[in-house]
This record gives sequence, C-alpha cells and structure tokens, in this order.
Amino acid sequence: MNRRDALRVLTAGAVLPALTPELFAFYQQAHPGGSYSLRTLNPHQNDTVVAMIDQIIPATDTPGAKGARVNEFIDVILAEWATEEERQNFLNSLAAVDKESNELFGKDFAAASSSQQVTLLRSMDDAASVLRAARQRHAPNTVPEPDTQLKGDFFTVFKNITLHGYYTSEVAFSRELNLEIIPGAFHGCTVIPAGRKA
Repeated sequence: MNRRDALRVLTAGAVLPALTPELFAFYQQAHPGGSYSLRTLNPHQNDTVVAMIDQIIPATDTPGAKGARVNEFIDVILAEWATEEERQNFLNSLAAVDKESNELFGKDFAAASSSQQVTLLRSMDDAASVLRAARQRHAPNTVPEPDTQLKGDFFTVFKNITLHGYYTSEVAFSRELNLEIIPGAFHGCTVIPAGRKA
C-alpha cells in the first residue's frame, strides 16, 4: 500500500468500517504533530476548510473535526499525497464554495452564519446524491449539469477526507469511539470498564 492507493480510497468514497489496519496506519501517519504549519492551504482557505469540517462534524460532548485538527490532516493530504492536479482541483473547488456563498449570502463561506453554511453544504450534498444516483444508473442521458458534477464530486471527496481524518485521529478514536489505538497489554477475562466499548 502506498499513499496514492490510500488517497484513492479516500476519494472513491470508501466507508470507515472497511478500513484495514494497514489503511488505518496510513491515515494516522497523515495526522500532523502539535506544532504543524500549513503547507498548502493559505489562511483564508484554511478558514473555509475549518468552517466546513466544523459543520460536518461539530463538537458535542466530545471534540468535533475542528478539535481533532482535521484541517491540518487535509493540508497534509494535499501537500504530500495529492498530485498537483488534484491539489489545484481541490483549491479551485474551495474557491467555488466561497463564490457560491458570496452569490447567495453576500459573504465568504467562513463569514456566513451557521445556518447559511449548513444551507450551502446541504446543496452540495444534494448535488453529490444526484451524481451518485446518475452514476449508479449508468444512464448517459441523465448526466447531471457540469455544476452539479463539480459540486458533487468535490463534496464527496471533502466529506470522505473529513470523516477519515476525524475517525483516525487520536481524539475521535479514544474519546468518541472509546477505543485504544495501541492496547497496553492483554488481560484476558477482565471486566470491561463502564463507557469502554468491547
């Protein structure tokens, strides 16, 4: 397994339960350390990414995608795993999110209200659903509009990277899923502590 193969899994829409230990390890490698400096996203792009991931997985009684620093995971994926074309497509799509937000609400996505952000993300999710349905039917006459394709493809990739970045982070793995990344030792036939999943 190499980074290109792991990135293809992310962009193909694979779901988390299909993660093998090898893939899980690959995605964990993409999580940066504590003093990470962005290498691909500029501050404005990062603000947009943070606002989007925060709407996709908000904080509850456990940290959300923002608290798990998924924006930095995305930056690592773009800097180290993506080709120049993939990186540019991603950044162009981020700019398109801002453009649409400005057309609809008169402000960039990160500056929009929470309800405006959710409205825009839902429209992107709807475009992704239309695109998925058309591709499943393999009906050439029902190919969605180019705008629907661009929005749908980008949102599918963005959501998948967000979910994988979150659920392979130490925060989500240990605090939300209540799992241990590396068990300390095997203690057979012991009582499972309350709150810990088997």
